[in-house]
Amino acid sequence: MSKRSFAAIAKNRPSALMTTADPLIISYRREIAAFATKHRLLSTFPDSDAVETGGLMFYGASTSDMYRQAAGYVHRILQGARPADLPVEQPVKLGMTINLKTARTLGITIPKSLLLRADRVIE
Repeated sequence: MSKRSFAAIAKNRPSALMTTADPLIISYRREIAAFATKHRLLSTFPDSDAVETGGLMFYGASTSDMYRQAAGYVHRILQGARPADLPVEQPVKLGMTINLKTARTLGITIPKSLLLRADRVIE
């Protein structure tokens, strides 16, 4: 991500930032998390690793689980299945990671009900 990208986001003064599971975004997760904290943005990320580096929260499917599920589709197609005949599948398990250190830095309190649902809470 370029300095211009960060400057454009800061100029618009959003109150939150949500990232997607894009390889470019994931490769800059540390910088994005630092930017979000510096600009006091609530932030959600596509994986727990970004939350470990300072992002506020992750909620979603495990990327590794999604890759395994995709591999199953590839296997079935290589075995002769027609892609149009394969069912659309959704993630089986969703996870949540919350970084309380980042929450404190942002001056927000995470509701206890949300903390109880989290798979992992980073102190």
